[in-house]
Amino acid sequence: MTDPSWIHGALVAARPQAVGALLRYFRDLDTAEEAYQEACLRALNTWPRNGPPRDPAAWLIFVGRNAALDRVRKDSRFDALPDEDRLSDLDDAEHAAAERIDSGDYRDDVLRLMFTCCHPDLPATQQIALALRIVAGLTVPQIARAFLVGDAAMEQRITRAKARIGAAGIPFETPNAVERAERLAGVAAMLYLIFNEGYSVAGDQAAAALCDEAIRLARLLLRLFPAEPEMMGLLALMLLQHARSAARFDATGEAILLDDQDRARWNPAMIAEALALIDKAMRHRRPGPYQVQSAIAALHARAATPDATDWPQIAQLYAALERMEPSPVVTLNRAVAVAKVAGPEAALDLIAPLADRLDNYFHYHGARGGFLLQAGDHVGARRAFDRAVSLARTPAQAAHIRAHLDRLMQAR
Repeated sequence: MTDPSWIHGALVAARPQAVGALLRYFRDLDTAEEAYQEACLRALNTWPRNGPPRDPAAWLIFVGRNAALDRVRKDSRFDALPDEDRLSDLDDAEHAAAERIDSGDYRDDVLRLMFTCCHPDLPATQQIALALRIVAGLTVPQIARAFLVGDAAMEQRITRAKARIGAAGIPFETPNAVERAERLAGVAAMLYLIFNEGYSVAGDQAAAALCDEAIRLARLLLRLFPAEPEMMGLLALMLLQHARSAARFDATGEAILLDDQDRARWNPAMIAEALALIDKAMRHRRPGPYQVQSAIAALHARAATPDATDWPQIAQLYAALERMEPSPVVTLNRAVAVAKVAGPEAALDLIAPLADRLDNYFHYHGARGGFLLQAGDHVGARRAFDRAVSLARTPAQAAHIRAHLDRLMQAR
């Protein structure tokens, strides 16, 4: 019997290729999504009994396409037939479609899917939200958390984006070089959010599949834009973060802080590749947000021990990133470095203006609780940690904060 966790991971990994191919066949986002979901249901019913297919993506495309064609045939039973001369000229379209299920189409379909979702006729926020839903298959609550908005607002945003694509007749085709360049920023942002969604719940096979898929697609984009330093920076950033995966959680699934991780378990090949990409990107002398973030991650990777970390340089890089891309999350991350350099009180002053905007953000209350604990305010720390626990998305997050609370109780 096939392991259910393997099936779930295979379905997540195959989604971009499968949905992209189905969208190419049917030219309609809703039809492609429904066909993929139908194929997934059949996979969940069939694979545990018969074992996994040799190529899960090809299986899902073939089954989904046939399911959608069956639905189209049923819906058109009462439509009038075309004239006989038109019927006699029809090719075997089904056979031709089946012949196109190959690795080359997978690559092209994923690119078409990403660039279609990031079409300039859509507002930027709709582009990335739609791409996360269609390409990565993230749920509406997952995407809403990434954008720090409510579920209902995100549902409306995605619905409007789909309707806009349908009404505008946006073609599902590979954009030319100029169009690809215009849409690159949106596609890169989408890939980073896909990676972060998987990284935030690392230890789960399906989450790991999201990280691997984001890295694979980033490599694909870098081949399209080999001289683009920001794509080098994005891929380097993903590799540096993913290199720590084996050390981020203990055997019970509890998160291990960066300073407490066994650095011998970090992946040296990924780190070396990332550092080479950063050096290459910097030679272009066109700094951007992904390059800055990868440079921050590189300083952590280069430190043989936590005490060797260059926190002043990290704080300066976060200040530069804040100027490039002002964001409450960037400020929160900068505060962690500021606490190391100037103390917890300076970090608390820095994040105080973020209280309203990040009140529903787990990491804000977790970090604030840590700063208050360092400053000796145990009562305030306990309140912040309680709020963080209420916002935890995973058992590992909750367990990490409860460990702080336990230490507070023991200190009383």
